[in-house]
Amino acid sequence: MQIKPLAIPDVLMITPARFTDSRGWFSETWNEACLARAGLVRHFVQDNHSYSHKLGTIRGLHCQVHPYVQGKLVRCVRGAIWDVAVDIRRGSAHYGQFAAAELSAENGAQLWIPEGFLHGFCTLAYDTEVFYKVTSHYDRLAERGVIWNDPDLAIPWPITPEMAFLSEKDAIMPRLAELHDYFSF
Repeated sequence: MQIKPLAIPDVLMITPARFTDSRGWFSETWNEACLARAGLVRHFVQDNHSYSHKLGTIRGLHCQVHPYVQGKLVRCVRGAIWDVAVDIRRGSAHYGQFAAAELSAENGAQLWIPEGFLHGFCTLAYDTEVFYKVTSHYDRLAERGVIWNDPDLAIPWPITPEMAFLSEKDAIMPRLAELHDYFSF
């Protein structure tokens, strides 16, 4: 299993090995002992699976606040996504910065997004499925977010605003400058 820090060192790209033969391949996507050796010890309480039928679907940027703060281990099991994590831990040297990577069914890579980060993704293919493990249960009242195309974040999304397919909720999220300080570093 390869583990590589991204632009923000707390955000990790985890690429499990794939063992191939004439039938296809096998991959161990989560191994507590292996990841503990890399300093990533987490207890996951919920698995989530999303399906997006359109290319250019944006989900996020979301987080949950105390007491339901979530860390996420994200992977794309069909299609491809541009996956983004934004540091919103006040006092962090990376506050307001993002780390991003392409996750696809083909590359098998996963992204570890720790607590205190916004998370969002854009589908790069039709009929994309994303599977992720979380460290706390979902709570609607604890959910917060920031608009996906906040100019202060300057995230280089792989689509134009006209191509974006958003939920009503995600289309009216505030900018980062309007978000309360929910996390400290």
